[in-house]
Amino acid sequence: MPVISERTAPRTPRHRPAPGPPAGPPERRRPRPSHSLWPYALIAPAIAGMLYLLLYPLLRAVLISLQDFRLRQLISGDAEFVGLRNYRTLLSDPRFWEVTGRTFVFMTVNVVLIMVISTLVALMTERLTKAGRTVVLGALVLAWAMPVVAATTVFQWLFHSEFGIVNQSLTSLGFDSFERYPWFADGTAAFVILVVLIVWQSVPFAAITLYSALTTVPTELYESARLDGASGARIFRSVTFPMLRPIFLLVCSLEVIWTFKAFVQIWVMTRGGPGDATTILPVYAVQTALSSQRYDLGSAASMLTVVLMSGVLVLYFRQMLRQEDESR
Repeated sequence: MPVISERTAPRTPRHRPAPGPPAGPPERRRPRPSHSLWPYALIAPAIAGMLYLLLYPLLRAVLISLQDFRLRQLISGDAEFVGLRNYRTLLSDPRFWEVTGRTFVFMTVNVVLIMVISTLVALMTERLTKAGRTVVLGALVLAWAMPVVAATTVFQWLFHSEFGIVNQSLTSLGFDSFERYPWFADGTAAFVILVVLIVWQSVPFAAITLYSALTTVPTELYESARLDGASGARIFRSVTFPMLRPIFLLVCSLEVIWTFKAFVQIWVMTRGGPGDATTILPVYAVQTALSSQRYDLGSAASMLTVVLMSGVLVLYFRQMLRQEDESR
């Protein structure tokens, strides 16, 4: 039998899939976060405590300022609602307007001195060596950490008429008129001492904040300005201050609040005296409430202080936002 050789057609090769990773368990989908009230329940006690400590006293002071609230009403609790009568009484009092003007003068002098001295200290600290910066920043932190009452007491000792080191130092330098000089009996001298105290307490925070902002300014900008022949004052006006303007305005607004509501230093040192030489609005409110138990007038004075301070800050923030829009 003839052998027939069968010719097979060539087979086309099939592409095999590349070997993949070994099959494992099916991937589990992550559960979507459920909108639960549990996170809000966790922060609810903190929010409730904050509202109770901040909002309740404010609302209570507003209510008292609208009532006839004296010592008898404080004990019995049956205060009569009188509307805006307490505010009309304050606004018609010449002493209130005198104290208001003194408050703005006190705030302006303190804020200007604080910002100027803090800026100079921050610029100086930036140019020191590492050891010098450590010493200056450490001294600023120690001064900042000193309690307000303790610092005020130290200033009282420094300017004591008989045992104060200031009088002894001035007398030893030949100024015999300062022997046993009563600093706190002179209204202008007491006002100046309080300004020095508040500036000394406020400069550390402002200087450290401005120094921290200075460290973020690129050194290339300074080098370019020096190559163009700019002086130090020109570099500060054209390079440093524009870069620090937001932080500078923030620190300035905080210092406005700090000096506008300064109370502890004045109350501990002079209680607003001699006369009314160091009386500003917070001190005036406490004096009004405690001297004749007119808690309604004291609360009204406190509310007017809040309104005036808020008005100053609103004008200040509007100017700040306007400058930011112009710089864009």
